[in-house]
Amino acid sequence: MTEKIEVLIAEDSRIQAKMLRKKLEAKGYAVRWAENGKLGLELARQQRPALIISDIEMPEMSGYQFCEAAKSDPQLRTIPFILLSTLSDPEDIIRGLHVGADNYVTKPYDPEYLLSRVNDLLSTPLGEDDDETELQVKLAGKEYTVKAGKQQVLNLLVSTFENAVGKNRELVAANQDLSLARDQLKVWNNDLKTLNSELENVNQRMAHDLAAAAKIQQSLLPSGAPDIPSVKIAWDYVPCDELAGDFLNFFPLDDRYLAAFVVDVSGHGVASSLLAVTVGRVMTPMVSSSSLLVKPSDEDGGRRVIPPAEVAYELNNRFPMEDQGNLYFTMVYGVLDRQTQEFKFVSAGHPNVVHVPAGGKPALVETADMAIGWIEDTEFEEHSLQLAPGDRIYLYSDGVPEAMDHDLEEFGDERMLASLTETVNESVDASVKGLYDAVVQWCTKGPKDDVSILGLEITE
Repeated sequence: MTEKIEVLIAEDSRIQAKMLRKKLEAKGYAVRWAENGKLGLELARQQRPALIISDIEMPEMSGYQFCEAAKSDPQLRTIPFILLSTLSDPEDIIRGLHVGADNYVTKPYDPEYLLSRVNDLLSTPLGEDDDETELQVKLAGKEYTVKAGKQQVLNLLVSTFENAVGKNRELVAANQDLSLARDQLKVWNNDLKTLNSELENVNQRMAHDLAAAAKIQQSLLPSGAPDIPSVKIAWDYVPCDELAGDFLNFFPLDDRYLAAFVVDVSGHGVASSLLAVTVGRVMTPMVSSSSLLVKPSDEDGGRRVIPPAEVAYELNNRFPMEDQGNLYFTMVYGVLDRQTQEFKFVSAGHPNVVHVPAGGKPALVETADMAIGWIEDTEFEEHSLQLAPGDRIYLYSDGVPEAMDHDLEEFGDERMLASLTETVNESVDASVKGLYDAVVQWCTKGPKDDVSILGLEITE
């Protein structure tokens, strides 16, 4: 078997690293990942990779520092090094030359273009005899000292030129589109009076239809206070517009298991709302061979409760972003075993679940998985909380921590946990209401995003 070529990634964003890793592995590369430059340097020294790809802005050690350290190491200096940059300033190129970078790739990047740069660099390896030359460069009135080998300078200039050509093509295409749009605008202006009259009629009908759709969406939410032995549930759901991209629900799967979820679709408006309602309808406790949550079984009373990670996997394959008008959704879905009081859940790109032990302080349960619909066949991690009488958990949408005040400062996790701490000795209903009131007070003019909060307490 041919040994795979190894690529080392240094990227502090878990999601971006995971997506890049999947692309590289699909092309047959072996991939290792470090969440900052310092760890990347350690991994490179432990086992020399064939190529390194590094983000620039990272904690502990930046991409520039990582590159300079690698190029200063006799054992690593010939490894091709790609920096991921916005190229917002010509000084970036000079600094890249100085630290020894072989290529720049502009963010956001086309994965296929990045893969082509990887292939090109591996096809033209740096030689040990590529001696560095010290040059004095003047740019925008500033003088720089650049140390770089001939092959390294050539590689970097080629990548910079390719980036510039790509951006120029995008600009030409945009100018062509603008010219066509300008001509089309002249045509539209001739019919503007007629269209405005028709638009007013359409708006009146749409307002009526939106109000009706909002009533239908509200009717699909849980009704009244649920009567579930050993469990107390409270919730609040407030859309920022007529229709919401959020959706929440909870229901018994059988006499033993209780399911709960919160869904948050990207964007706002009718399309987001339709996807939210569709997902909500798919998440039904009805037993059938096509059900996501409960399937027929010859054991356990004729039904089998599907683990949350499997539910997320199936949703991810049913709702690919490309088929939903580039919409995706985050979700937290959990199943409570009321006999053992164990809560198993999956969090797909969603804000962290809050756990409040009886008599204790609220704490975030850290999770890190991608949103539903981003990448096909994504495996999701299942988490577990062992609860006890008096314990509470809270599921919520990002409309809570990301709510902004007039200075655009977010409400944040700390204020959310502080609000829940203040109501720890009150009922779970009062706690949920208190958190929503705190968000509204913070925003002064009301939240600009949908807000969904679901609190669950073990009572005995």
